[in-house]
Amino acid sequence: MVVTKPLYQMTSGMVFLMSALALVVPSGYSIGPVMLLLASGLLLVKRLPCKLKPQDLWIIAALGIYGVVVGALSLLELSARELDRPVRFLLAIPVLLLILRVPPRLSWLWSGIGVGAIGAGTLAAWQKFGEEVWRAGGFLHPIQFGNLSMLMGVLCLAGLGWAAVQGSRYKWVALLLIGALCGMLGSLFSGSRGGWIGLPIIGMVLYRSYGHCFSARVKFSIVGFVTLLLATLYLLPQTGLQQRVKEAASDINSYVTGAERDTSLGLRFEMWQGATQLIADRPLLGWGEAGYQSAMHELGEKGDISVAASGFGHAHNDIIDAFAKRGILGVVVLLLLYLVPIRMFASGLRHSNHETRALAVAGTLLSVAYIDFGLSQTFFAHNSGAMFYAFWLAVLWGTYSAKK
Repeated sequence: MVVTKPLYQMTSGMVFLMSALALVVPSGYSIGPVMLLLASGLLLVKRLPCKLKPQDLWIIAALGIYGVVVGALSLLELSARELDRPVRFLLAIPVLLLILRVPPRLSWLWSGIGVGAIGAGTLAAWQKFGEEVWRAGGFLHPIQFGNLSMLMGVLCLAGLGWAAVQGSRYKWVALLLIGALCGMLGSLFSGSRGGWIGLPIIGMVLYRSYGHCFSARVKFSIVGFVTLLLATLYLLPQTGLQQRVKEAASDINSYVTGAERDTSLGLRFEMWQGATQLIADRPLLGWGEAGYQSAMHELGEKGDISVAASGFGHAHNDIIDAFAKRGILGVVVLLLLYLVPIRMFASGLRHSNHETRALAVAGTLLSVAYIDFGLSQTFFAHNSGAMFYAFWLAVLWGTYSAKK
């Protein structure tokens, strides 16, 4: 079957919607992926020309192994409810195969990310200042919304390499810069702090990829502007940034002195402490979902951790949570899901073609950002977190591999 123009338009439109609607409508993060999954049925009806490369097989393996292992462990525990999220990683594989054969037009991909980030920031601003909520959350939990909004802003920065070599480059650069700013503001207005911890690492990836393109004067100007912007956001009480920083410092001080354990950060410290005890007891196979919750309740009753912390169903850290529930095998498959894409994309961070390089930067930052988010939140325990990572990995890798 010959790949025709309507097929390219179809995948381009779906990828555009995948990001443009992600955070601005209820369950928007599912709309584009479901459409792409249905479209991947074309692979069953007609053979589309494509030859898989070894790198493609590595990405497929990372998605497949994680989905199969976590899904199988859920079945062994007879927990059908927990099977839902790992299955999403398996469903991303046919989407990856579709994108490899019919990659979206880059203008649709990057414009969708820009529009989605602007929409997220605008919605967060409306909720923060129009509806006067303390923490904007869109249609998700504020932590999920804030981190995903930041991710979209970061992806906009990755796309600047593509925008800079387009015919209407000033318009594209403006769109993505506004998207980056709005995505970051969406995170700021959500009050989520975890996503900001990894910004230095994200900055290093961006610098490694694009730093040589700018003179020393421009680099200092960018650093100065970013510093001034952050200082302004911190000093303006309306943003809530200063208050959240003070709360973090207060939480840590209260926990260290023993004055209060049941603060936002204190509860996380208690959950990590409890989960670490469980890991020491069952490092090989873990406790499973039900076993984890039961054991944490027992630790709370004995006073080893606070009762409030014992009531959470996950450890608020992806690696610790995987270790406690699924043992060493759970940690290994999670690390594969993080590190294989980083390894595959990293080879393109200095690609001579800026359009290809932008995709490599975006793919690398997707995994880097998720490692960051997973430090203080069990991101894959939420539908939005699992869906975003699995299907954006499929789209970004499929497009990158098809274009390079």
